[in-house]
Amino acid sequence: MKCKAVKELETNIVEHTDDEILPIANQMWSDLIRASNEGKYSEFIRDFSYSLIKGLNEVEVGNQFVNSELTRNLSGLVDCLGIIRRGQHVTVLYRQRSTKIDGEWLGRLVLGYEDGEVKIFGASIF
Repeated sequence: MKCKAVKELETNIVEHTDDEILPIANQMWSDLIRASNEGKYSEFIRDFSYSLIKGLNEVEVGNQFVNSELTRNLSGLVDCLGIIRRGQHVTVLYRQRSTKIDGEWLGRLVLGYEDGEVKIFGASIF
């Protein structure tokens, strides 16, 4: 049986330090960029929470892979701008660039625990 402190860390990600969150978030963001650039929908949603997958409009997300020049040409050059903690989730903000479109975008990755694993509860680029 796990002690209560360890169990709490596994159920509420806001208790983790930035140094514990960032390697996980950065890897997940990198995986999202790769899958989006390659148009691999099943890999893109691999780490999504059940509630996020259930709420997705698969036709709309699928169209993004086919029609969006931005989401098919994301640069691996990103900067983490910070972490916001709220409730049972953390939001990691990124400065995101494109390999084909000039400018910068704000990337948002929302993470939390589901069934003892860190999952993505939201991901977007503005």
